[in-house]
Amino acid sequence: MELTIHQTSIPVDSLSQQESLREHITKRTASAGREDVEDPFYVVDLGRLIELYQDWVTAMPSVTPFYAVKCNEDPALLKTLAALGTGFDCASKHEMSVVLDLGVPPERVVYANPCKQTSHIQYAAQRGVKMMSFDNTAELHKTHKHFPTAELMLRIKADAPDCVGKPGFKFGCTTAEGKQLLDTAKALGLNVIGVSFHVGSRCQTPSAYEVALKVAAELFDYGAKIGYQFSLLDIGGGFPGQAGSRDMFHSVASAINQTLASLFSPEAHPGVRFIAEPGRYFACSTHTIVVNIISKRSCDIVEGGEGPKFMYYINGGIYGSFNCVLNDRAAPVPIPVKEVDAIVHQSRLWGVTCAGRDKICDALLPEFEVGDWLCFEDMGAYTISSATCFNGFPKAAPYYYVRENTIDQFKQVHEQ
Repeated sequence: MELTIHQTSIPVDSLSQQESLREHITKRTASAGREDVEDPFYVVDLGRLIELYQDWVTAMPSVTPFYAVKCNEDPALLKTLAALGTGFDCASKHEMSVVLDLGVPPERVVYANPCKQTSHIQYAAQRGVKMMSFDNTAELHKTHKHFPTAELMLRIKADAPDCVGKPGFKFGCTTAEGKQLLDTAKALGLNVIGVSFHVGSRCQTPSAYEVALKVAAELFDYGAKIGYQFSLLDIGGGFPGQAGSRDMFHSVASAINQTLASLFSPEAHPGVRFIAEPGRYFACSTHTIVVNIISKRSCDIVEGGEGPKFMYYINGGIYGSFNCVLNDRAAPVPIPVKEVDAIVHQSRLWGVTCAGRDKICDALLPEFEVGDWLCFEDMGAYTISSATCFNGFPKAAPYYYVRENTIDQFKQVHEQ
């Protein structure tokens, strides 16, 4: 599988990220005739994906990651994960098509949307994507009619108390409902192969996985009672992905490993395969967005502090890559690209559109001038995937690089 790194990629080597960005911006602005000199852009560290994958395999060797495509559909990210051997969690015909067209076999794709459009079920059947989730009777009857040989997973409610979005409000069934659905599936002659759940995004409670796994084990036992021999357990997503969240990830992994060993031992449930649906874990810390300050005002609107206060207008916003501020409870932290003074001022960052609600954040920042650059780290998860071109402003373009200490591993992965 070939992957071409962009011609304007940034060779980080031993430089800091800010030094590398300054070097790239200098080259960019020096290019004669470029119309995108001021446009925002992403810096994508593809070598980071390899490190994250290796850390996952070390922390949870028995759980195969199926990357959640909805989190970030960047083609280079998908190609690298495919080359590493991950599976993919898809929610639509389009997402299945993108992944399958990369050469990923259908056995490494799970159609994990519990409520599916009929034509998308038919597409899954045509392309051989058999693994599908369900959580209601209507889905069972649709599947029986349009894809009777599908391999189904019962989706249960499993919201963590601190998760974002509470997926259980929309998807999943209770234990009692699950038993009734399994009875219906059995009566229809459908092949249920296991159980799935999702604790919700940004989970900071390792015990949430333990609670969900206990419910899953009960439904495994009930499935066996009525004649099923389940072979798959999908523990969903919710895994942290910020650069500083490694300790939390390992706490979650440890809780999962211990509970799987206790409830799903080979003796109790022989031949069961474990998968997960991480999105943020792989995408978040690989992407840094870089934006330009396009205007500036001195003002009294920003509250707090002494001395001058400033409002800055950047060429990104909540209708583009910063939609995570509204949709994902993100709190982006601006980092100056240039070297700055230590004196800081109360500041407010506004997005590029004409919408009055297009506010990024308030922050203590040194004084900047129009034309200066800011970067925001941990911006790969649920940002690009939801970005629009509202008001006619383009989406940020990606620029890929591989650090010197990961280049050999990167080449080996893509040569396999």
